[in-house]
Amino acid sequence: MRKGERRVKQAQRRVSRRVKGSNNRGKARQVLARRHLKISRQRKDHAVKLARCVITSNDVVAYEDLRIKNMVKNHCLAKSINDASWYQFRVWLEYFGNVFKKITIAVPPKGTSQECSSCGAVVKKTLSTRTHVCQCGCVLDRDHNAARNILSQGLGTTGHVGTWLLDSQNAWGETSSTGVGANLSQQLVSLNQNPTAFRRGSVKNSPVRY
Repeated sequence: MRKGERRVKQAQRRVSRRVKGSNNRGKARQVLARRHLKISRQRKDHAVKLARCVITSNDVVAYEDLRIKNMVKNHCLAKSINDASWYQFRVWLEYFGNVFKKITIAVPPKGTSQECSSCGAVVKKTLSTRTHVCQCGCVLDRDHNAARNILSQGLGTTGHVGTWLLDSQNAWGETSSTGVGANLSQQLVSLNQNPTAFRRGSVKNSPVRY
């Protein structure tokens, strides 16, 4: 979006300069529509490819159950959040989880950044504090610490919402594999040794945040 924004603005100026109802204005509007469509397709393509890569690389994917509608109310971050397509990425993540029979778990985001992944103590931090430092000696990047908390909650016995199959019976007649409050370890047939938790960040072998 950032790269294509300049071209979109140019196309919008051309539309505004044309006489309403003229053929030239119609052509300019078509150009503007094509540029918006290209950006939309680029965003979708990135979300689809990334979600497929994440799902096929892991047996279990845990992520925060973020409320995107509430987050975009912050006008300082709304543009970047929408450009990153967090919601669209989650939709495709759950879709591919269903297709490839992988487990996707949305955990409550409360406290994931403040709690210590090593001892469980609460370490208050502002958004500007990017390093987690606890009295127990645990020193981690803020996002890495939160990702470990997300993974721990996702594989725990309570506090998670199964999103691989949203209903007890899906369209194919299969039972849900991650019920609320259920023990995930009892429901898995096989589990990779390196399950991944996601929040803001980039895809790596170690748990990260999206």
